[in-house]
Amino acid sequence: MSLYRVHFKWKEKDVTICAKSLDLTHPYFVSMKDLLFPKETRLIIDPGEDEIRKQFADANHIMIPFQTVSLIEEMSDETAQKKIRAFTLVEEGEKD
Repeated sequence: MSLYRVHFKWKEKDVTICAKSLDLTHPYFVSMKDLLFPKETRLIIDPGEDEIRKQFADANHIMIPFQTVSLIEEMSDETAQKKIRAFTLVEEGEKD
Protein backbone atom coordinates (compact mmCIF):
# COMPACT_ATOMS: atom_id res chain seq x y z
CA MET A 1 0.00 0.00 0.00
CA SER A 2 1.27 3.49 -0.83
CA LEU A 3 1.08 6.64 1.22
CA TYR A 4 1.26 10.11 -0.29
CA ARG A 5 2.85 13.21 1.18
CA VAL A 6 1.79 16.50 -0.43
CA HIS A 7 3.69 19.75 0.19
CA PHE A 8 1.75 22.94 -0.54
CA LYS A 9 1.24 26.58 0.46
CA TRP A 10 -1.69 27.43 2.71
CA LYS A 11 -2.18 30.87 4.30
CA GLU A 12 1.37 31.84 3.27
CA LYS A 13 2.81 28.80 5.11
CA ASP A 14 4.45 25.64 3.81
CA VAL A 15 2.26 22.68 4.78
CA THR A 16 2.77 18.93 4.45
CA ILE A 17 -0.13 16.48 4.70
CA CYS A 18 -0.07 12.69 4.33
CA ALA A 19 -2.92 10.64 2.92
CA LYS A 20 -3.73 7.08 1.91
CA SER A 21 -5.51 8.11 -1.28
CA LEU A 22 -4.52 10.67 -3.92
CA ASP A 23 -6.36 11.50 -7.13
CA LEU A 24 -4.79 13.64 -9.86
CA THR A 25 -7.55 13.28 -12.46
CA HIS A 26 -9.21 16.65 -11.75
CA PRO A 27 -7.74 19.30 -14.07
CA TYR A 28 -7.17 21.98 -11.40
CA PHE A 29 -6.95 20.19 -8.05
CA VAL A 30 -5.07 17.48 -6.15
CA SER A 31 -7.69 15.39 -4.38
CA MET A 32 -6.68 13.80 -1.05
CA LYS A 33 -8.72 11.29 0.95
CA ASP A 34 -8.02 9.33 4.16
CA LEU A 35 -5.72 11.96 5.67
CA LEU A 36 -3.10 10.79 8.18
CA PHE A 37 -1.88 12.83 11.13
CA PRO A 38 0.71 11.97 13.79
CA LYS A 39 -0.67 10.54 17.02
CA GLU A 40 -1.27 13.05 19.80
CA THR A 41 0.75 11.20 22.47
CA ARG A 42 3.54 13.75 22.79
CA LEU A 43 3.95 16.16 25.68
CA ILE A 44 5.31 18.94 23.48
CA ILE A 45 2.89 20.24 20.86
CA ASP A 46 4.14 21.90 17.67
CA PRO A 47 1.84 24.94 17.16
CA GLY A 48 2.14 24.74 13.37
CA GLU A 49 1.21 21.06 13.33
CA ASP A 50 -1.62 21.69 15.79
CA GLU A 51 -3.07 24.40 13.53
CA ILE A 52 -3.01 22.03 10.53
CA ARG A 53 -4.65 19.29 12.59
CA LYS A 54 -7.42 21.64 13.75
CA GLN A 55 -8.05 22.82 10.20
CA PHE A 56 -7.95 19.52 8.29
CA ALA A 57 -8.34 16.60 10.75
CA ASP A 58 -12.16 16.42 10.49
CA ALA A 59 -12.15 16.52 6.67
CA ASN A 60 -12.92 13.33 4.76
CA HIS A 61 -11.73 14.76 1.47
CA ILE A 62 -9.74 17.87 0.56
CA MET A 63 -8.93 19.34 -2.83
CA ILE A 64 -5.81 21.47 -3.08
CA PRO A 65 -5.29 23.81 -6.06
CA PHE A 66 -2.44 22.60 -8.31
CA GLN A 67 -0.74 26.01 -8.32
CA THR A 68 -0.17 25.80 -4.53
CA VAL A 69 1.41 22.30 -4.64
CA SER A 70 5.22 22.21 -4.66
CA LEU A 71 5.90 18.46 -4.25
CA ILE A 72 4.04 15.14 -4.16
CA GLU A 73 5.83 12.09 -2.72
CA GLU A 74 4.66 8.49 -2.97
CA MET A 75 6.05 6.21 -0.27
CA SER A 76 5.55 2.60 0.62
CA ASP A 77 3.79 2.03 3.95
CA GLU A 78 6.97 0.49 5.41
CA THR A 79 9.07 3.54 4.49
CA ALA A 80 6.56 5.90 6.06
CA GLN A 81 6.44 3.92 9.30
CA LYS A 82 10.23 3.86 9.87
CA LYS A 83 11.42 5.80 12.87
CA ILE A 84 14.03 8.51 12.72
CA ARG A 85 17.42 7.22 13.87
CA ALA A 86 18.54 8.66 17.19
CA PHE A 87 21.55 10.95 17.37
CA THR A 88 24.71 9.49 18.83
CA LEU A 89 26.75 11.44 21.33
CA VAL A 90 30.41 11.81 20.48
CA GLU A 91 32.62 12.76 23.39
CA GLU A 92 35.19 15.45 22.85
CA GLY A 93 38.49 13.98 21.74
CA GLU A 94 36.95 10.84 20.14
CA LYS A 95 37.61 10.32 16.44
CA ASP A 96 35.84 7.97 14.07
